Order: sequence, then C-alpha cells, then structure tokens
Amino acid sequence: MQWEPISWERLTEALTERIAGTKAADGGPWLRVAVDGAPAAGPGALAARLGDALRVRGREALVLDAGGFLRPASLRYEFGREDPDAYYDTWLDTSALWREVFGPLEPGGDGRVLPDLWDPATDRATRSPYVRLPPGAVVLLHGPLLFGRWFPFDFAVHLRLSAAALARRTPEQERWTLPAFARYEEEADPAASADVLVRLDDPRRPAWRPERP
Repeated sequence: MQWEPISWERLTEALTERIAGTKAADGGPWLRVAVDGAPAAGPGALAARLGDALRVRGREALVLDAGGFLRPASLRYEFGREDPDAYYDTWLDTSALWREVFGPLEPGGDGRVLPDLWDPATDRATRSPYVRLPPGAVVLLHGPLLFGRWFPFDFAVHLRLSAAALARRTPEQERWTLPAFARYEEEADPAASADVLVRLDDPRRPAWRPERP
C-alpha cells in the first residue's frame, strides 16, 4: 500500500473515527490507545488532538505521557547519562505502567488510573491524584519505544520518521538516543505493531497508511 498524503485535520478526524469504532480486545469497558513515536515526531501533539476530538464526540479521554513514568535518575543513569541501551531497556518504568494504568483498566478493574508517577525534571514523585475513568473512556498513552513491551493496546498509531529525518530533527544533545531508535526498528518492528502508520519526514505534509502494510 502506498503512502497517502493527508492534512492534520483529516488525519485527526480519521483516527478519531477509527478509535471511536474500536472495541477493547479483552471485552473490558475502557479503550487503550498508543501514539508511539520518537520525541522528534511529536506524539504528544497528536495524542492531544485526538483527546480533544474524542471529547467533542462526548467520549471521555485521558491523555498520558509515558515520560511521566520514567524511573528515577539513579536507575536511568546507572550506566551513564547517554547510554542508548539503557534508554531503550530500562528508562521506562513498565511495572509502574502496568500497576497504575493497564491493571486498573482490565476487565473487573476499577478504572482508577494514575496520570503520572515521576517527574524526570525534578527527579521527584509527582503526587498527582488518581483519576477514575467511567466506562467507555479512552486512555491515549504517547511516547517513544512503546511497542515490544506487551502493553495491551486496543489501537495503536506509529509516527514514522526515516533515519535521516530522525537524525535531522533530533536536537544535538539528544542524538545519543539514535542507536536506540535504530534498535527499536529492528527488534520491535513498530510498523508491524501499529494499526496505522503516519509518516512525518516533513511535519507540514503528513502521509499515512490507514491499514497495516
């Protein structure tokens, strides 16, 4: 299937339609959506657009940043501040996400979700209050390297950048992460994990593949 050019407005509308028509794979009352992409691709911006569009439709949506579930600095930097393998393997606190987000959204769960746990800037607990989601609510988790961790996403979008575009759009001080994204392409194969691929080599002119290749 070829890439189809699409505007941000049409993309948001089409993805919202797809999400609204998706049922939880486990039969539960909540929907779990991933917006996966490197920071340079801006997954948070698309997740926010989708959250707003779902609310306009009368569907409650909670947008969560995976960056709020990073491990403390003492664990993230155990092998140095710029270790791409540590960034890939251990920076994200997957256990916390399972405990505080995915577990409560399983069938029989109470829907009581913690929106974030740790502030990486201050290296302190955020102490955010829990949010109880009503049946039918959608959780949109955005961030990098989300696939290959067995998270039970019901619908997933991957924001794709070519290696050249990723290198070009990644700030100099963050380019040490590039080997982690190369490894992610090889090991997690995000194109195969996502329901929809969005190409963002030029962020002004997105293109998409509405079905898996």
